[in-house]
Amino acid sequence: MSAINDTKSTTAVFLLTGIAGHEDVHLWISIPLCLIYAILIMGNTGILFIIKTDPSLHEPMYIFLSMLAVIDLGLSITTMPTTLGIFLFNSREVSLDACFTQLFFIHCLSYIESSVLLSMAFDRFVAIRDPLRYASILTPPRIFKMGLVCVLRGVALAFPYPFLLKRHRYCRANVLSHSYCMHNEVMKLACADVTVNNIYGLFIILFTVGLDSLLILLSYLMILKTVLSIASHAGCLRALNTCVSHLCAMVLFYIPMVSLSLIHRFGNSSSHWLQILFGYIHLLVPPLMNPIVYSVKSTQLRVRIIRVFVK
Repeated sequence: MSAINDTKSTTAVFLLTGIAGHEDVHLWISIPLCLIYAILIMGNTGILFIIKTDPSLHEPMYIFLSMLAVIDLGLSITTMPTTLGIFLFNSREVSLDACFTQLFFIHCLSYIESSVLLSMAFDRFVAIRDPLRYASILTPPRIFKMGLVCVLRGVALAFPYPFLLKRHRYCRANVLSHSYCMHNEVMKLACADVTVNNIYGLFIILFTVGLDSLLILLSYLMILKTVLSIASHAGCLRALNTCVSHLCAMVLFYIPMVSLSLIHRFGNSSSHWLQILFGYIHLLVPPLMNPIVYSVKSTQLRVRIIRVFVK
């Protein structure tokens, strides 16, 4: 603890926070948290297992869904040790290197997920605009290349974060408001000018969330134009219904992520509870809900899941 209060220390540790002021109920809160983690791990693992073992699901849409499940599992595994450590064992201390490593993986996987959601929008556009050439356009090698680009983009964008943070000294209280490390919050604790960190973080948000959201919106405008040209009302509804799962996944991911980023940058002390709320929603709700949404909306996937349980 002396390292935390030493104003000249360069080897400080960070203190993570569960729900400030309610430490007495942390153990009770850990019960639903453990349940949520168990459900989302089983749900995403189950999606991966069913898609891998069923050849009829080796289609572009389900391959992209597999990518999404892997990313959601990665995000959950990255945040689970520190989150459950706080609520179960009151283990709050985390070293600088461990914190920087965690925030790298959190941001990297978030950027990869944004890219995958953009790829899924392109998948829906091709499926509705040119269904006869759908399989020939989105071939497995092409999907693999798209996935590789998503991964490389996420790694390249998040890679500077640890180095930008490590060049600073941390000599304040070093108490973080989340149970995991985020770049926007850690940089505020540095005893130095963080203008470069701030500009780079804002640029990345615009380049990932901003650009991807704009391209997804453009994709859906073109999808809507194609759907409205279909003469049959039933055909319109059927085409739009194939996009519902992706729209839900997109809303679940982007709204909490953008809200959390805005609160960190422009929020004040009165927005502390919103910061905590969106912090947990951002990292727990999308991995939890994506398998449920796709299982409910996809008839093929739902039938395979029921068949597994029936057996």
